[in-house]
Amino acid sequence: MPFKKLHPDIQEKLEQLEITTPTPFQSESIPIIKSGSNVYCVAPKDSGKTTTLILTTLQKLKCRAIGNAPRAVILVENKEKAMELYDIFLSYTKYNSLRIYVGYEELHNDVQKSEIAMGVDILISTPKSMNKLFLTNGVSISDLKIFSIDDAEFLTQKSTYEAIMSITQSIQKCQYVLYSEKMHPVLKRFEEYFMEYSKIVNLES
Repeated sequence: MPFKKLHPDIQEKLEQLEITTPTPFQSESIPIIKSGSNVYCVAPKDSGKTTTLILTTLQKLKCRAIGNAPRAVILVENKEKAMELYDIFLSYTKYNSLRIYVGYEELHNDVQKSEIAMGVDILISTPKSMNKLFLTNGVSISDLKIFSIDDAEFLTQKSTYEAIMSITQSIQKCQYVLYSEKMHPVLKRFEEYFMEYSKIVNLES
């Protein structure tokens, strides 16, 4: 049972939320993500992908704040998705020390840089906003452990595709986990770049 092998704090939170049984997708994907491999996670809507992203991120960071630089980055399509994910994360991190920050294009880059510098563990951002931070040295990636992309189909758009390629070229070593409903050819192409030696969990309907 994947949940039983997670950090005790996560198990306690799942108990409070009355989440006791993993979905088939979670049973298959969580152990592979925990192993540290790059992973394509492909499954239909409502398979438990977002919960998996949150649980494996918390697991990777051991549910506690360390240092100032982000150790987890999560890319989403837009501000609305970023805020939605942030709210869900808060329900899991309410009683631990992890610091979560949300960045998006509408928020001035200098504001983001100064707020991130105060200390962040999990950075949720959009590709364009994240790329701008990288290009202006607005975020340190020295401690980055896991880089996840939620509902990754949006990366098939030219501007976001170029942003993700620019971002990942700056990262030396990190685990990548990409979540989507379909295995789009553009997403598969990332195997040649940052998704090297990746494993695939495919419950595509």
